[in-house]
Amino acid sequence: MAERRPLRQSLGDSADDRLLIEAAQRDRSRFADLYELYFDRIYAYVSRRVVDRADTEDLTSEVFHQALANLDRFEWRGAPFAAWLFRIASNAIADRSERLARERKIEPPPESEEADQEEAQDQARAFRMVRELPDDQRRVVEMRFVEQKSIKEIAGALGRTEGAVKQLQFRGLENLRARIGGGNG
Repeated sequence: MAERRPLRQSLGDSADDRLLIEAAQRDRSRFADLYELYFDRIYAYVSRRVVDRADTEDLTSEVFHQALANLDRFEWRGAPFAAWLFRIASNAIADRSERLARERKIEPPPESEEADQEEAQDQARAFRMVRELPDDQRRVVEMRFVEQKSIKEIAGALGRTEGAVKQLQFRGLENLRARIGGGNG
């Protein structure tokens, strides 16, 4: 386990960091020393940007998981190892924010959900009322509005005149209006 060092000392002591990183690149079990050394800083960085403690812990874990997975790709370019970890943390936080924004767009607001439920109940009531119509009226209403057939197509299918189909449709709709207005729905 690495000895915890003050922030200023560890940021300025890149030679020690470099040795720890090279050791971890050769032997993954040595990554634990880097984890111990940088955990507090990465956790603090994430916690200042994420309100929920569980999310902070998850993101911090994800940062170190990604760092371990990509340790072979890390190269010294004049920036400290901490900067690389902070970049991973920043990207993880941004990815989380984008994902949450997409999820919020997908989820309907609660008012919308209630309206959807009411609409479904209204439709169920209307279907029930249509089923209660006399058979000829019910068949014409279903063919006209559910199957979206023309008056001519319905007349041909039922062996009736177009006038008779129009009359059945009119009576069926009047019957439904009366039921809706009469307190039966």
